[in-house]
Amino acid sequence: MAQVSLLHSWLSHGAASVTPQALAFIFFFPLVMLLVTARLLRPSKQLETLSRIPSPPRLPVIGHLHLVGSLPHVSLRDLARRHGPDLMLLHLGAAPKVIVSSPRAAEAVLRTHDHVFASRPFNPLADILFYGLLDVGFAPYGERWRQAKKLLTMHLLTARKVRSFRGAREAEVRHAVAKIRGAAAAGDALDLSALLKAYTNDVMCRAVSGRFFFEDGRNRQIPELTDVVKDVFGAFKPQDYFPALARVDVLSRSSLVNATALRNRWDKLFDALIDFHVHRLPRHQDDDGGQEEEAESDFIDVMLSLREEYGLTRNHIKAILMNMFNAGTDTTYLVHEFAMAELMRHPHAMAKLQTELRSKVTKGDAEILTEDDDLSSMTYLKAVIKETLRLHPPGPLFLPHLNTADCEIEGYMIPAGTTIMINAWSIGRDPRFWEDPEEFMPERFLDGGRAAGVDYKGQDFNYIPFGSGRRICPGLSFGIASLEIMLANLLYHFDWEVPGPGGSVDMTEKFGVTVHRKSKLVLLPKHKLA
Repeated sequence: MAQVSLLHSWLSHGAASVTPQALAFIFFFPLVMLLVTARLLRPSKQLETLSRIPSPPRLPVIGHLHLVGSLPHVSLRDLARRHGPDLMLLHLGAAPKVIVSSPRAAEAVLRTHDHVFASRPFNPLADILFYGLLDVGFAPYGERWRQAKKLLTMHLLTARKVRSFRGAREAEVRHAVAKIRGAAAAGDALDLSALLKAYTNDVMCRAVSGRFFFEDGRNRQIPELTDVVKDVFGAFKPQDYFPALARVDVLSRSSLVNATALRNRWDKLFDALIDFHVHRLPRHQDDDGGQEEEAESDFIDVMLSLREEYGLTRNHIKAILMNMFNAGTDTTYLVHEFAMAELMRHPHAMAKLQTELRSKVTKGDAEILTEDDDLSSMTYLKAVIKETLRLHPPGPLFLPHLNTADCEIEGYMIPAGTTIMINAWSIGRDPRFWEDPEEFMPERFLDGGRAAGVDYKGQDFNYIPFGSGRRICPGLSFGIASLEIMLANLLYHFDWEVPGPGGSVDMTEKFGVTVHRKSKLVLLPKHKLA
């Protein structure tokens, strides 16, 4: 849906505001008219069936594209309230999509008929970047995907494995706290966005490849590469809205060439990491000749040890690593940033969280709060994270689902091969369940609140920031562990101010593969008062 906002810019503000690809679309618009009009005059059986689903009035050729603004998750919520609060059909150009906006419809797709809707529509860019869809995120449902998911859930992202990286998280928190302490001593404002992004990235780097990732600045390559991946997926591509144009080579070649060049850059980095693990002395033998615990091995160690059992090639390993960096680092960092931004806008919530942290724990300035010892009883900390995820799920529109068989949802037949989009952002703000849904109120998740006991593990369909069912995010425990320890230490050791007179935090969003705040979060840290 990132491309929708780019097309909207062209429709609203003219070609000068968008990319060369959009200008190419203008050049080929007469061809679009020909191909699409011909298609619309001969509606398929699938379109005839889908036409029974509630849908706003549409324009010829572009369908409903003009109704989708620069924040598609907001536009789709508003359209759904008027035209289809459970299911709604939108024609984005010549590409029909069914939009799911209610907990009841989401449960039907993600639980009741999960086996039918567990696949993905083919994405040619993902096919290149993820080595023929050997990943977990974009791969179609089938045996190959099941094996990749099993590898993650049974070996790489188990509760035991997440706990084993406790030392890595604590080391990176110490590094961040020391940097903040330096800024506080100097009275300098701090780019907290950059600090949180570096922290999240470096925790993942340690988990993937241990200390080796930090040699020659390899860890610093990752944020640049993940930013380029977001740009590639978010770029305007006419063929996404008019599939017949995929045959027009000049329109598709540029994006595919860019994706191939980007994958080659990832290749160079991943090959160096894998080669190091393959050729170094065996890691699993300790000084006494015994075997170390699996928990001490990094992700690449684990995958190399399971090559025969899972039939893993080097490309399998690289595709899964790319999933981890592109899906794991950006999303976790964004939740960190939104949590701090909301706390700055709600001083009473920040004060309440700091009181909880500072009353239950006593640490010296040189010490950090640790996970098992200090965080397990922090109920308000957990409520703040839950509320941040409710208001700001990093992926407000889940990756699209594709059904592999005809299926009835909410009384409407969804023909096989239909693209389904789930608006988790809208579901998390549904006033039919959430009291004051636009307000930041962590208390709603505490005892006595209506959402007390509601969790993010996909069992309650009023609240699915990580998804549910077969396609639920397998890394949610890893991400939450990184969130809790960093947020706790930020607020235990420091007080925070917005620099400048009457400073405020701008919450304006920018839509893309994930949703970001438009402006950096720059804050002034202060040493906490004794």
